Amino acid sequence: MEILTTGRKPSQLCPSTNMPISYIRPLTLCRDNSRHNLMPWRPSIEYKNVNILPLVTRSSPNYVLNTENANSLRFPNLVSGYGRDSVNSRTTLYARCTPDEWYDKQIKYYNEADLCRHFSERVRNDSVRIIRDAEEKVQTGQYDTGRRLGERINDINFWRNEVVSELERLYQQIERLQDCRSTLEKAIKDIEGPLHIAEECLYHREARKGSELVHDDSEKCLLREVEILNQNRKKLEACLDECKNQLRECRTSQCHLELDLKNKENALGIDTMCHQLNNYSHGLQYYSGVEKYDSCFSERDTWMDSTNRIIERSQLERNNSCQLITNAEALMNKVAQEMWDAWNTTNTALTHRSSELLEAKNKLQHHLQKVAQEIFDVEKNLELMRKAIADKSYVLKVAHTRMEARMHRPDMELCRDCAHTSLQMEISEINHQIEKMYKALEELVNQHQKLLKTRTMLEQDLALKIDAIHIDREKVYGFRRAYPINVLFKF
Repeated sequence: MEILTTGRKPSQLCPSTNMPISYIRPLTLCRDNSRHNLMPWRPSIEYKNVNILPLVTRSSPNYVLNTENANSLRFPNLVSGYGRDSVNSRTTLYARCTPDEWYDKQIKYYNEADLCRHFSERVRNDSVRIIRDAEEKVQTGQYDTGRRLGERINDINFWRNEVVSELERLYQQIERLQDCRSTLEKAIKDIEGPLHIAEECLYHREARKGSELVHDDSEKCLLREVEILNQNRKKLEACLDECKNQLRECRTSQCHLELDLKNKENALGIDTMCHQLNNYSHGLQYYSGVEKYDSCFSERDTWMDSTNRIIERSQLERNNSCQLITNAEALMNKVAQEMWDAWNTTNTALTHRSSELLEAKNKLQHHLQKVAQEIFDVEKNLELMRKAIADKSYVLKVAHTRMEARMHRPDMELCRDCAHTSLQMEISEINHQIEKMYKALEELVNQHQKLLKTRTMLEQDLALKIDAIHIDREKVYGFRRAYPINVLFKF
Protein backbone atom coordinates (compact mmCIF):
# COMPACT_ATOMS: atom_id res chain seq x y z
CA MET A 1 0.00 0.00 0.00
CA GLU A 2 1.29 3.42 -0.87
CA ILE A 3 0.61 6.39 1.41
CA LEU A 4 0.65 9.95 0.02
CA THR A 5 3.15 11.98 2.06
CA THR A 6 5.61 14.79 1.59
CA GLY A 7 8.12 13.65 4.20
CA ARG A 8 9.50 17.18 4.82
CA LYS A 9 10.18 19.33 7.80
CA PRO A 10 9.16 23.01 8.05
CA SER A 11 12.74 24.15 7.83
CA GLN A 12 13.71 22.10 4.77
CA LEU A 13 14.63 23.84 1.53
CA CYS A 14 14.43 22.57 -1.92
CA PRO A 15 17.91 21.37 -2.92
CA SER A 16 17.57 22.52 -6.49
CA THR A 17 15.98 25.94 -5.93
CA ASN A 18 16.93 26.78 -2.34
CA MET A 19 13.27 27.71 -1.79
CA PRO A 20 10.96 26.65 1.02
CA ILE A 21 9.01 23.62 0.13
CA SER A 22 5.76 25.42 0.95
CA TYR A 23 6.25 27.34 -2.27
CA ILE A 24 6.47 24.18 -4.38
CA ARG A 25 3.60 23.00 -6.51
CA PRO A 26 1.72 19.73 -5.74
CA LEU A 27 3.99 16.79 -5.43
CA THR A 28 4.51 14.08 -8.01
CA LEU A 29 4.79 10.62 -6.53
CA CYS A 30 6.67 7.78 -8.09
CA ARG A 31 7.09 4.21 -7.08
CA ASP A 32 10.77 4.15 -6.55
CA ASN A 33 11.78 1.54 -4.02
CA SER A 34 15.47 2.07 -4.54
CA ARG A 35 15.64 5.53 -2.91
CA HIS A 36 15.07 6.00 0.80
CA ASN A 37 17.25 9.07 1.39
CA LEU A 38 14.50 11.55 2.10
CA MET A 39 12.89 9.79 5.07
CA PRO A 40 15.28 7.29 6.58
CA TRP A 41 13.30 7.18 9.83
CA ARG A 42 10.21 5.66 8.19
CA PRO A 43 10.19 1.82 8.00
CA SER A 44 10.06 0.27 4.58
CA ILE A 45 7.47 -2.35 5.62
CA GLU A 46 4.46 -0.05 5.67
CA TYR A 47 5.54 2.98 3.73
CA LYS A 48 7.45 3.74 0.66
CA ASN A 49 9.48 6.82 0.13
CA VAL A 50 8.68 8.87 -2.87
CA ASN A 51 10.81 11.36 -4.70
CA ILE A 52 9.80 14.99 -4.60
CA LEU A 53 10.10 16.61 -7.95
CA PRO A 54 10.07 20.37 -7.19
CA LEU A 55 9.10 23.01 -9.66
CA VAL A 56 11.11 26.14 -10.15
CA THR A 57 8.29 28.58 -10.06
CA ARG A 58 6.11 29.28 -7.09
CA SER A 59 2.66 27.83 -6.76
CA SER A 60 -0.14 29.82 -8.34
CA PRO A 61 -3.89 29.48 -7.99
CA ASN A 62 -4.16 29.06 -11.73
CA TYR A 63 -1.81 26.39 -12.89
CA VAL A 64 -1.90 23.61 -15.44
CA LEU A 65 -1.51 20.05 -14.30
CA ASN A 66 1.40 18.26 -15.80
CA THR A 67 -0.25 15.34 -17.59
CA GLU A 68 3.05 13.69 -18.32
CA ASN A 69 3.54 12.83 -14.66
CA ALA A 70 -0.12 12.35 -13.87
CA ASN A 71 0.10 8.59 -14.52
CA SER A 72 2.49 8.27 -11.64
CA LEU A 73 -0.30 9.27 -9.17
CA ARG A 74 -1.85 5.88 -8.49
CA PHE A 75 -3.73 4.86 -5.35
CA PRO A 76 -3.88 1.31 -4.05
CA ASN A 77 -6.95 -0.82 -4.83
CA LEU A 78 -7.65 -3.14 -2.01
CA VAL A 79 -10.23 -5.23 -3.91
CA SER A 80 -8.65 -5.68 -7.30
CA GLY A 81 -5.19 -5.71 -5.86
CA TYR A 82 -5.91 -8.48 -3.45
CA GLY A 83 -4.80 -11.72 -4.88
CA ARG A 84 -2.70 -10.25 -7.61
CA ASP A 85 0.02 -9.15 -5.22
CA SER A 86 -0.49 -11.27 -2.12
CA VAL A 87 2.42 -9.86 -0.23
CA ASN A 88 1.33 -6.24 -0.62
CA SER A 89 -2.30 -7.03 0.11
CA ARG A 90 -1.40 -8.92 3.24
CA THR A 91 0.72 -6.02 4.47
CA THR A 92 -2.13 -3.62 3.84
CA LEU A 93 -4.63 -5.69 5.83
CA TYR A 94 -2.24 -6.11 8.66
CA ALA A 95 -1.77 -2.26 8.84
CA ARG A 96 -5.41 -1.63 9.71
CA CYS A 97 -6.49 -0.82 13.33
CA THR A 98 -9.58 -1.61 15.39
CA PRO A 99 -12.29 1.00 16.24
CA ASP A 100 -11.26 0.95 19.91
CA GLU A 101 -7.71 1.65 18.96
CA TRP A 102 -8.95 4.38 16.67
CA TYR A 103 -11.09 5.84 19.50
CA ASP A 104 -8.29 5.62 22.03
CA LYS A 105 -5.98 7.31 19.60
CA GLN A 106 -8.48 10.09 19.08
CA ILE A 107 -8.92 10.50 22.85
CA LYS A 108 -5.17 10.56 23.16
CA TYR A 109 -4.94 13.19 20.49
CA TYR A 110 -7.66 15.25 22.22
CA ASN A 111 -5.94 15.00 25.55
CA GLU A 112 -2.59 15.88 24.03
CA ALA A 113 -4.22 18.80 22.27
CA ASP A 114 -5.85 20.00 25.52
CA LEU A 115 -2.60 19.55 27.42
CA CYS A 116 -0.68 21.32 24.74
CA ARG A 117 -3.21 24.16 24.69
CA HIS A 118 -3.16 24.51 28.46
CA PHE A 119 0.63 24.46 28.50
CA SER A 120 0.68 26.91 25.62
CA GLU A 121 -1.81 29.14 27.41
CA ARG A 122 0.26 28.98 30.57
CA VAL A 123 3.44 29.74 28.62
CA ARG A 124 1.62 32.53 26.82
CA ASN A 125 0.38 34.01 30.13
CA ASP A 126 3.83 33.64 31.63
CA SER A 127 5.36 35.36 28.63
CA VAL A 128 2.84 38.19 28.89
CA ARG A 129 3.55 38.49 32.60
CA ILE A 130 7.27 38.39 31.94
CA ILE A 131 6.83 41.06 29.28
CA ARG A 132 4.82 43.22 31.66
CA ASP A 133 7.27 42.64 34.53
CA ALA A 134 10.21 43.33 32.26
CA GLU A 135 8.54 46.48 30.94
CA GLU A 136 7.71 47.65 34.44
CA LYS A 137 11.17 46.90 35.79
CA VAL A 138 12.88 48.42 32.77
CA GLN A 139 10.73 51.55 32.99
CA THR A 140 11.30 51.71 36.75
CA GLY A 141 15.04 51.21 36.27
CA GLN A 142 15.16 53.82 33.50
CA TYR A 143 13.12 56.25 35.61
CA ASP A 144 15.33 55.61 38.64
CA THR A 145 18.45 56.05 36.52
CA GLY A 146 17.07 59.29 35.11
CA ARG A 147 16.20 60.48 38.61
CA ARG A 148 19.67 59.62 39.86
CA LEU A 149 21.18 61.33 36.84
CA GLY A 150 19.13 64.40 37.74
CA GLU A 151 20.39 64.22 41.31
CA ARG A 152 23.93 63.83 40.02
CA ILE A 153 23.44 66.85 37.75
CA ASN A 154 22.19 68.84 40.76
CA ASP A 155 25.23 67.74 42.78
CA ILE A 156 27.57 68.66 39.96
CA ASN A 157 25.83 72.02 39.53
CA PHE A 158 26.11 72.70 43.26
CA TRP A 159 29.82 71.89 43.46
CA ARG A 160 30.42 73.61 40.13
CA ASN A 161 28.83 76.79 41.49
CA GLU A 162 30.93 76.43 44.64
CA VAL A 163 34.07 76.05 42.54
CA VAL A 164 33.09 79.01 40.34
CA SER A 165 32.42 81.21 43.38
CA GLU A 166 35.67 80.16 45.02
CA LEU A 167 37.52 80.70 41.76
CA GLU A 168 36.12 84.23 41.42
CA ARG A 169 37.10 85.04 45.00
CA LEU A 170 40.53 83.55 44.36
CA TYR A 171 40.87 85.69 41.22
CA GLN A 172 40.13 88.80 43.27
CA GLN A 173 42.58 87.72 45.96
CA ILE A 174 45.28 87.02 43.37
CA GLU A 175 44.68 90.47 41.90
CA ARG A 176 45.05 92.05 45.34
CA LEU A 177 48.17 89.97 45.93
CA GLN A 178 49.61 91.13 42.61
CA ASP A 179 48.89 94.74 43.59
CA CYS A 180 50.61 94.11 46.92
CA ARG A 181 53.59 92.62 45.12
CA SER A 182 53.76 95.63 42.78
CA THR A 183 53.55 97.96 45.78
CA LEU A 184 56.35 96.06 47.53
CA GLU A 185 58.50 96.20 44.42
CA LYS A 186 57.81 99.93 44.13
CA ALA A 187 58.60 100.40 47.83
CA ILE A 188 61.91 98.56 47.46
CA LYS A 189 62.68 100.63 44.40
CA ASP A 190 61.68 103.85 46.18
CA ILE A 191 64.01 103.07 49.09
CA GLU A 192 66.94 103.34 46.70
CA GLY A 193 66.36 107.10 46.40
CA PRO A 194 66.65 108.00 50.10
CA LEU A 195 69.45 105.47 50.53
CA HIS A 196 71.38 107.00 47.66
CA ILE A 197 70.81 110.49 49.08
CA ALA A 198 71.99 109.44 52.54
CA GLU A 199 75.11 107.80 51.11
CA GLU A 200 75.78 110.86 48.96
CA CYS A 201 75.43 113.06 52.03
CA LEU A 202 77.95 110.95 53.89
CA TYR A 203 80.25 111.05 50.86
CA HIS A 204 80.04 114.84 50.64
CA ARG A 205 80.59 115.26 54.36
CA GLU A 206 83.78 113.24 54.02
CA ALA A 207 85.12 116.20 52.01
CA ARG A 208 85.33 118.28 55.18
CA LYS A 209 88.85 119.13 56.33
CA GLY A 210 90.72 119.61 59.52
CA SER A 211 88.81 120.00 62.71
CA GLU A 212 85.50 120.11 60.82
CA LEU A 213 85.83 116.39 60.02
CA VAL A 214 84.00 115.61 63.24
CA HIS A 215 81.72 112.68 64.09
CA ASP A 216 78.81 114.92 64.95
CA ASP A 217 75.11 114.24 65.42
CA SER A 218 74.41 114.83 61.73
CA GLU A 219 76.81 112.09 60.72
CA LYS A 220 75.37 109.78 63.36
CA CYS A 221 71.85 110.44 62.08
CA LEU A 222 72.95 109.82 58.49
CA LEU A 223 74.57 106.53 59.45
CA ARG A 224 71.47 105.58 61.42
CA GLU A 225 69.29 106.50 58.46
CA VAL A 226 71.39 104.32 56.12
CA GLU A 227 71.14 101.44 58.59
CA ILE A 228 67.36 101.84 58.89
CA LEU A 229 66.97 101.98 55.12
CA ASN A 230 69.03 98.82 54.62
CA GLN A 231 67.10 96.98 57.33
CA ASN A 232 63.77 98.09 55.90
CA ARG A 233 64.83 97.07 52.42
CA LYS A 234 65.73 93.59 53.69
CA LYS A 235 62.37 93.36 55.46
CA LEU A 236 60.52 94.41 52.31
CA GLU A 237 62.51 91.96 50.19
CA ALA A 238 61.66 89.14 52.62
CA CYS A 239 58.00 90.16 52.52
CA LEU A 240 58.19 90.29 48.71
CA ASP A 241 59.58 86.74 48.65
CA GLU A 242 56.72 85.59 50.87
CA CYS A 243 54.28 87.38 48.58
CA LYS A 244 55.74 85.64 45.53
CA ASN A 245 55.58 82.25 47.24
CA GLN A 246 52.00 82.89 48.31
CA LEU A 247 51.14 84.01 44.79
CA ARG A 248 52.66 80.78 43.50
CA GLU A 249 50.51 78.78 45.93
CA CYS A 250 47.43 80.72 44.87
CA ARG A 251 48.25 80.01 41.22
CA THR A 252 48.48 76.32 42.08
CA SER A 253 45.07 76.42 43.77
CA GLN A 254 43.72 78.34 40.79
CA CYS A 255 45.04 75.65 38.44
CA HIS A 256 43.40 72.92 40.54
CA LEU A 257 40.12 74.81 40.64
CA GLU A 258 40.15 75.49 36.91
CA LEU A 259 40.95 71.84 36.17
CA ASP A 260 38.20 70.67 38.52
CA LEU A 261 35.78 73.17 36.96
CA LYS A 262 36.66 71.95 33.48
CA ASN A 263 36.16 68.33 34.52
CA LYS A 264 32.85 69.16 36.16
CA GLU A 265 31.63 71.03 33.08
CA ASN A 266 32.57 68.06 30.90
CA ALA A 267 30.87 65.66 33.31
CA LEU A 268 27.85 67.98 33.50
CA GLY A 269 27.54 68.02 29.72
CA ILE A 270 27.83 64.24 29.52
CA ASP A 271 25.32 63.66 32.34
CA THR A 272 22.93 66.23 30.87
CA MET A 273 23.10 64.47 27.51
CA CYS A 274 22.55 61.10 29.22
CA HIS A 275 19.64 62.54 31.22
CA GLN A 276 17.98 63.77 28.02
CA LEU A 277 18.29 60.45 26.21
CA ASN A 278 15.13 58.39 25.71
CA ASN A 279 14.03 55.37 23.71
CA TYR A 280 13.43 57.50 20.64
CA SER A 281 16.74 59.39 20.66
CA HIS A 282 19.11 59.20 17.71
CA GLY A 283 22.49 57.54 17.86
CA LEU A 284 21.55 54.73 20.26
CA GLN A 285 23.87 51.76 19.91
CA TYR A 286 24.86 48.50 21.57
CA TYR A 287 28.23 48.38 23.35
CA SER A 288 28.92 44.79 24.22
CA GLY A 289 30.40 44.24 27.67
CA VAL A 290 30.29 47.93 28.62
CA GLU A 291 28.59 47.11 31.94
CA LYS A 292 31.48 44.84 32.92
CA TYR A 293 34.16 47.48 32.40
CA ASP A 294 34.64 49.62 35.52
CA SER A 295 36.46 52.84 34.60
CA CYS A 296 35.54 54.77 37.75
CA PHE A 297 38.35 56.38 39.72
CA SER A 298 36.38 57.52 42.75
CA GLU A 299 33.25 57.01 44.78
CA ARG A 300 30.64 59.65 45.57
CA ASP A 301 32.16 60.40 48.98
CA THR A 302 35.72 60.57 47.68
CA TRP A 303 34.52 62.74 44.78
CA MET A 304 32.93 65.21 47.19
CA ASP A 305 35.95 65.06 49.51
CA SER A 306 38.27 65.78 46.59
CA THR A 307 36.34 68.87 45.53
CA ASN A 308 35.95 69.94 49.14
CA ARG A 309 39.69 69.61 49.74
CA ILE A 310 40.43 71.72 46.67
CA ILE A 311 38.00 74.41 47.87
CA GLU A 312 39.35 74.28 51.44
CA ARG A 313 42.91 74.62 50.17
CA SER A 314 41.86 77.61 48.08
CA GLN A 315 40.16 79.15 51.11
CA LEU A 316 43.29 78.52 53.19
CA GLU A 317 45.45 80.17 50.55
CA ARG A 318 43.03 83.11 50.40
CA ASN A 319 43.20 83.51 54.17
CA ASN A 320 46.99 83.33 54.06
CA SER A 321 46.97 85.90 51.27
CA CYS A 322 44.73 88.23 53.28
CA GLN A 323 47.00 87.88 56.31
CA LEU A 324 50.08 88.43 54.17
CA ILE A 325 48.56 91.53 52.55
CA THR A 326 47.65 92.89 55.99
CA ASN A 327 51.17 92.24 57.28
CA ALA A 328 52.67 93.76 54.14
CA GLU A 329 50.54 96.89 54.53
CA ALA A 330 51.49 97.20 58.19
CA LEU A 331 55.16 96.62 57.35
CA MET A 332 55.14 99.20 54.57
CA ASN A 333 53.40 101.75 56.77
CA LYS A 334 55.93 101.08 59.52
CA VAL A 335 58.81 101.33 57.05
CA ALA A 336 57.42 104.56 55.65
CA GLN A 337 57.05 106.00 59.15
CA GLU A 338 60.56 104.95 60.14
CA MET A 339 61.97 106.42 56.95
CA TRP A 340 60.09 109.64 57.51
CA ASP A 341 61.24 109.87 61.13
CA ALA A 342 64.85 109.14 60.18
CA TRP A 343 64.62 111.70 57.38
CA ASN A 344 63.25 114.39 59.70
CA THR A 345 65.75 113.53 62.43
CA THR A 346 68.65 113.81 60.01
CA ASN A 347 67.34 117.07 58.58
CA THR A 348 66.90 118.46 62.08
CA ALA A 349 70.45 117.43 62.98
CA LEU A 350 71.79 118.97 59.78
CA THR A 351 69.88 122.19 60.45
CA HIS A 352 71.18 122.33 63.99
CA ARG A 353 74.70 121.65 62.78
CA SER A 354 74.41 124.33 60.14
CA SER A 355 73.26 126.79 62.82
CA GLU A 356 76.23 125.86 64.99
CA LEU A 357 78.61 126.30 62.09
CA LEU A 358 77.05 129.63 61.18
CA GLU A 359 77.31 130.81 64.76
CA ALA A 360 80.92 129.63 64.98
CA LYS A 361 81.65 131.38 61.71
CA ASN A 362 80.21 134.64 62.96
CA LYS A 363 82.22 134.37 66.18
CA LEU A 364 85.36 133.61 64.23
CA GLN A 365 84.79 136.61 62.03
CA HIS A 366 84.27 138.79 65.10
CA HIS A 367 87.46 137.52 66.75
CA LEU A 368 89.30 137.85 63.50
CA GLN A 369 88.30 141.46 63.32
CA LYS A 370 89.51 142.00 66.87
CA VAL A 371 92.78 140.21 66.19
CA ALA A 372 93.30 142.27 63.08
CA GLN A 373 92.68 145.43 65.04
CA GLU A 374 95.07 144.24 67.73
CA ILE A 375 97.70 143.48 65.13
CA PHE A 376 97.25 146.97 63.77
CA ASP A 377 97.64 148.43 67.25
CA VAL A 378 100.71 146.28 67.99
CA GLU A 379 102.32 147.30 64.75
CA LYS A 380 101.59 150.90 65.56
CA ASN A 381 103.12 150.43 69.01
CA LEU A 382 106.16 148.76 67.46
CA GLU A 383 106.71 151.79 65.32
CA LEU A 384 106.44 154.05 68.35
CA MET A 385 108.81 151.80 70.29
CA ARG A 386 111.38 151.82 67.52
CA LYS A 387 111.07 155.61 67.21
CA ALA A 388 111.44 155.98 70.97
CA ILE A 389 114.55 153.78 70.96
CA ALA A 390 115.92 155.83 68.09
CA ASP A 391 115.20 159.02 69.97
CA LYS A 392 117.01 157.72 73.08
CA SER A 393 120.08 157.10 71.00
CA TYR A 394 120.54 160.82 70.48
CA VAL A 395 120.29 161.52 74.23
CA LEU A 396 122.79 158.72 74.85
CA LYS A 397 125.10 160.17 72.25
CA VAL A 398 124.92 163.57 73.99
CA ALA A 399 125.73 162.00 77.33
CA HIS A 400 128.59 159.99 75.82
CA THR A 401 129.90 163.04 74.04
CA ARG A 402 129.83 165.02 77.26
CA MET A 403 131.48 162.24 79.17
CA GLU A 404 134.20 161.87 76.56
CA ALA A 405 134.70 165.64 76.28
CA ARG A 406 135.11 165.99 80.05
CA MET A 407 137.63 163.23 80.03
CA HIS A 408 139.96 165.65 78.24
CA ARG A 409 140.11 168.01 81.20
CA PRO A 410 143.69 168.57 82.40
CA ASP A 411 145.16 167.23 85.62
CA MET A 412 143.20 167.94 88.66
CA GLU A 413 140.35 169.21 86.68
CA LEU A 414 139.47 165.62 86.10
CA CYS A 415 137.38 165.79 89.17
CA ARG A 416 134.61 163.34 90.03
CA ASP A 417 132.22 166.06 90.52
CA CYS A 418 128.44 166.07 90.51
CA ALA A 419 128.30 166.61 86.79
CA HIS A 420 130.47 163.56 86.21
CA THR A 421 128.34 161.56 88.57
CA SER A 422 125.20 162.85 86.94
CA LEU A 423 126.52 161.94 83.49
CA GLN A 424 127.30 158.44 84.65
CA MET A 425 123.90 158.12 86.20
CA GLU A 426 122.29 159.56 83.08
CA ILE A 427 124.13 157.15 80.80
CA SER A 428 123.26 154.23 83.05
CA GLU A 429 119.64 155.29 83.17
CA ILE A 430 119.52 155.77 79.41
CA ASN A 431 121.06 152.33 78.85
CA HIS A 432 118.66 150.81 81.32
CA GLN A 433 115.66 152.41 79.63
CA ILE A 434 116.90 151.44 76.19
CA GLU A 435 117.35 147.88 77.41
CA LYS A 436 113.81 147.89 78.79
CA MET A 437 112.55 149.32 75.57
CA TYR A 438 114.32 146.59 73.61
CA LYS A 439 112.74 143.98 75.82
CA ALA A 440 109.35 145.58 75.32
CA LEU A 441 110.03 145.75 71.61
CA GLU A 442 110.93 142.08 71.60
CA GLU A 443 107.76 141.25 73.46
CA LEU A 444 105.80 143.37 71.03
CA VAL A 445 107.40 141.57 68.09
CA ASN A 446 106.67 138.19 69.65
CA GLN A 447 103.11 139.17 70.37
CA HIS A 448 102.81 140.48 66.87
CA GLN A 449 103.91 137.13 65.54
CA LYS A 450 101.45 135.38 67.81
CA LEU A 451 98.70 137.65 66.64
CA LEU A 452 99.63 136.95 63.04
CA LYS A 453 99.64 133.25 63.75
CA THR A 454 96.31 133.52 65.53
CA ARG A 455 94.88 135.47 62.63
CA THR A 456 96.13 132.83 60.22
CA MET A 457 94.64 130.10 62.38
CA LEU A 458 91.35 131.96 62.62
CA GLU A 459 91.34 132.55 58.89
CA GLN A 460 92.02 128.86 58.22
CA ASP A 461 89.36 127.79 60.67
CA LEU A 462 86.99 130.32 59.16
CA ALA A 463 87.71 128.90 55.73
CA LEU A 464 86.99 125.38 57.07
CA LYS A 465 83.80 126.63 58.67
CA ILE A 466 82.73 128.25 55.44
CA ASP A 467 83.53 125.06 53.52
CA ALA A 468 81.63 122.94 56.07
CA ILE A 469 78.69 125.31 55.91
CA HIS A 470 78.75 125.10 52.14
CA ILE A 471 78.83 121.30 52.28
CA ASP A 472 76.04 120.99 54.86
CA ARG A 473 73.78 123.73 53.55
CA GLU A 474 74.34 123.58 49.83
CA LYS A 475 75.45 120.05 48.99
CA VAL A 476 73.99 117.94 51.80
CA TYR A 477 70.88 119.90 52.68
CA GLY A 478 70.33 120.67 49.02
CA PHE A 479 69.61 116.97 48.40
CA ARG A 480 67.21 116.87 51.31
CA ARG A 481 65.07 119.91 50.64
CA ALA A 482 62.13 117.72 49.53
CA TYR A 483 61.21 114.19 50.57
CA PRO A 484 62.13 111.93 47.63
CA ILE A 485 59.00 109.72 48.02
CA ASN A 486 55.82 111.73 47.60
CA VAL A 487 53.16 108.97 47.40
CA LEU A 488 54.85 106.13 49.24
CA PHE A 489 52.76 103.16 50.36
CA LYS A 490 49.27 104.45 49.59
CA PHE A 491 46.48 101.85 49.58
